[in-house]
Amino acid sequence: MDRTQVAGWLAAYERAWRTPGTDTLVALFTEDASYQQGPYWTPVVGLPAIGRMWEQQRKGPDEVFDLTSEIVAVEGDTAVARLEVRYGDPVDQEYRDLWIMRFADDGRCRSFEEWPFWPGQQPANPPDAS
Repeated sequence: MDRTQVAGWLAAYERAWRTPGTDTLVALFTEDASYQQGPYWTPVVGLPAIGRMWEQQRKGPDEVFDLTSEIVAVEGDTAVARLEVRYGDPVDQEYRDLWIMRFADDGRCRSFEEWPFWPGQQPANPPDAS
């Protein structure tokens, strides 16, 4: 993978999120892909399970949101991206997120891990804790 391919995959992910149904997932993820929604969450495994998770997580394909992304690193089959997603107009929910993606030879993701953060979320041991 290179940065151009990862940027294309990120754009395709956003298009898929905005598209009705989950048929587009086959172009993004391998049949046996794992999708982990947080660093300690149990991964969702396989395209059918990922499709069900997507339909549960999103409000629908016409959900209003803005997504920006920055590719942080690409090394071999692994890429890391920093994203910011703002939902609503006016914005009523936002996330800053790190995605760790491992790709198969065909360019589809075989392992997806996200580290989401949102306003007001506190680390386990805040630096100002007494």
